[in-house]
Amino acid sequence: MTSGQDEFDPAAVVALTSALVRLRTVHESEAADVETPAAELLARTMRGFGWDVTVTEVSPGRPNVVAQVRGARPGLTLMFEGHLDVVTEADPDLWSFDPYSGEVVDGRLRGRGSADMKSGVAAMVHAARAVQLGGFDGRIVLGALADEEGMMLGAKYFAGEVRAGVWGVVDGVIVCEPEGGEVCPAAKGAIRLQVELIGAMAHGAMPQMGRNPVPAIGSLLVGLDQIQQAIRAQTGTHPLLGEFSLTPTVLRAGSHDQINVIPATATLALDIRTIPGVDHRMLIELVTRLADTLAAESGLHARITVIDDRPSVDTPVDSPVVEAMFAGHQAATGRPAVLGGVPGTTDGTILTRDAGLPTVVYGPGGKWIAHQADEYVEVEDIVISTRAYIAAARHFLGGPPR
Repeated sequence: MTSGQDEFDPAAVVALTSALVRLRTVHESEAADVETPAAELLARTMRGFGWDVTVTEVSPGRPNVVAQVRGARPGLTLMFEGHLDVVTEADPDLWSFDPYSGEVVDGRLRGRGSADMKSGVAAMVHAARAVQLGGFDGRIVLGALADEEGMMLGAKYFAGEVRAGVWGVVDGVIVCEPEGGEVCPAAKGAIRLQVELIGAMAHGAMPQMGRNPVPAIGSLLVGLDQIQQAIRAQTGTHPLLGEFSLTPTVLRAGSHDQINVIPATATLALDIRTIPGVDHRMLIELVTRLADTLAAESGLHARITVIDDRPSVDTPVDSPVVEAMFAGHQAATGRPAVLGGVPGTTDGTILTRDAGLPTVVYGPGGKWIAHQADEYVEVEDIVISTRAYIAAARHFLGGPPR
């Protein structure tokens, strides 16, 4: 955990991570404040370094925290990005320890958000501080953006500010999400769709008097699987992202309190994950056409709602920010980094889509640990990522080697 060679205090990075984990910042629709306690701690920490820090509520109780660190002379701008909201811990009985303990046990810092991604936020802050103290040219922007676990309102707001020139030119973004030591320039896209089949309510003893949408859901599920198989056959397997997927996740119709009532509406929600080469517009049209056809066959009406549409990301491997992250990992570990892909979406998806920023994802924590009970991050991962961010920033900004 300690190293005489480090130009930062590893204990301070771990302490900041622990302090952030102990703050319950769960993305809950009914919460009056989500990120606010952690945003206040982070802003206070960064202001303590003398940085220019801006806190903006993009929605009530959902603050963006953005800091700027300026070098000795003008130059390129590198952004480090993360988020402070976390998913629910769900049933605490599923955990073998307090979900918000933030304790270090056997080299692991434990708790909800430890990997996803409060350790990444702490690492990027202390890395930027080390680069500042060592001297550099250019500018570092640090953003802890709100609502990543929801509709990514913070990233959308920040991207709009970038387009408006509020933050000047941002030349590259390192998204500090947990990726198990992989450098990930590619990320799957995501479409969240809601399909409603609308009929007519009736008594269960008199089905002929209504139009039941529930049986048509069965045909819809079969048709959706056929669409999935057809697109997989067309696009194949991406070397970093794997296969396209179309997954039904929510099904709602009727009520257990009134089993004798034929519902007027049946609703199916879809979580669609795309890879480069999948045309989102055409895919939505395919699903819409299928739903309309099945609805017409059953005397129903179909209504499709696109809840969110996030494209896949495929930043070129020779992009300067990707090359910098490769160099950072090599410097921190002495080993070449593994090229990887993000199975989900990150704020980087929005920053690329809405502001055209080149993004790469790299951060402490296992690739598959996010959102699980007994979440943890290895302390060694936090320290390695901090070292890697320092080296990546120097490579990207052209600062003096150390």
